[in-house]
Amino acid sequence: MEKIDKLDKQILEIISTNARIPFKDVAAECGVSRAAIHQRVQRLIDMKVIIGSGYHVNPGSLGYTTCTFVGIKLERGALYKQVCEAFRDIPEIVECHFTTGPYTMLIKLYARDNAHLMELLNLKIQEIPGVISTETLISLDQGIRKEVPIGERRKEEAPVIIEETEN
Repeated sequence: MEKIDKLDKQILEIISTNARIPFKDVAAECGVSRAAIHQRVQRLIDMKVIIGSGYHVNPGSLGYTTCTFVGIKLERGALYKQVCEAFRDIPEIVECHFTTGPYTMLIKLYARDNAHLMELLNLKIQEIPGVISTETLISLDQGIRKEVPIGERRKEEAPVIIEETEN
């Protein structure tokens, strides 16, 4: 596997905060040509470092006002792939994870309201063969949404103070 160097990380930091930034602006900030940025970004896509691009849609603007996390227990962990496939047919489910701890799976979904959430839980999710129980956590607010850190975090270096002395 190819290594990610300092320039790659600089490019990733820039485009992960604004995916719509023109390559010419990224090139200017990095001090390289636009062609170099294009080649680097394509290489990062080919390496699957960059796994997507696009816009984030605010679910609330489409009427999905209830964000919910649901812990799911399965009869057997081996049913994970089968149940995950069934979840793909439920458009309101936006994430699905195979987990350790008290649940076999953890999903994130959006519902229009509590009645819609109850319909999703009782008539869709709990009806899937292998699902034995669910526990629902409703998100009241999303305080943070960000990407993983790209560059190494460094403690701020202490400023160097040069004192002038008279001889």
